[in-house]
Amino acid sequence: MRRYLIFFFLCVGISSYATKNIPVWGQTGHRVVGEIAYSHLTKKAKKNLEKLLKGEGLAIISTYADEIKSDNAYRKFSAWHYVNFKEGEAYETGDKNPKGDLIQGIKECQKIISNPASSEEDKVFYVKLLVHLIGDLHQPLHIGRAEDKGGNAIKVKWFRGKTNLHSVWDTKMIESFNMTYTELSSNLNYFSKNQKEAIQKGSVLDWVNETRVITMKVYESAEINDNLSYRYMYDHFSTVKSQLKKGGLRLAKVLNELFG
Repeated sequence: MRRYLIFFFLCVGISSYATKNIPVWGQTGHRVVGEIAYSHLTKKAKKNLEKLLKGEGLAIISTYADEIKSDNAYRKFSAWHYVNFKEGEAYETGDKNPKGDLIQGIKECQKIISNPASSEEDKVFYVKLLVHLIGDLHQPLHIGRAEDKGGNAIKVKWFRGKTNLHSVWDTKMIESFNMTYTELSSNLNYFSKNQKEAIQKGSVLDWVNETRVITMKVYESAEINDNLSYRYMYDHFSTVKSQLKKGGLRLAKVLNELFG
């Protein structure tokens, strides 16, 4: 009996620890973006990426940029996961983070990957970052306000459990939907030719500005200490699914331009 209790509490502790350390857009969300993108690569891009990554898939590498956060050697990349600018202000004319931001990070990845002089090691590293950052671009609260840390400072409840608005959009809704990344991606991965062309149109900055419109609606969707549950999921999970789909298609476009 004693052994059983020790095992039980150990499992509870591990489960609690894992829940508290879930990375942004969640592992599931990033893997969905990677899986959708992979299925829309050109044959040439797929072949070149598989050779560079030695068989690792986009879904697997999609969480790498979060995994290295615990290593101080990669601390300088932390600011690349988001971009903040003031409400009513355009990114182009606003103050820039001297440590870099999501847009600058994506541009730097593209620059290094496309440079023939870059080493294979650098190309692998920056492809892994790029796959993650395109995913982050489509999580609305990564295009947020500095004063509330992209919704991290907006404390709310999710089915009465304490959390914050950022976490609700990163992980809570996706977790509550209760599908694996392969199940979710396969159910999101249908596009007509016109839909695909419309989604892939534009630049990285265009996509940021589009996400920013959604961001401001997300800020209006909840207040501090709100208990969010079934109704919130009903009202907003369609947006989560739409953003994951867009992230996958647009990641495919970026990688096809670099490798196809």
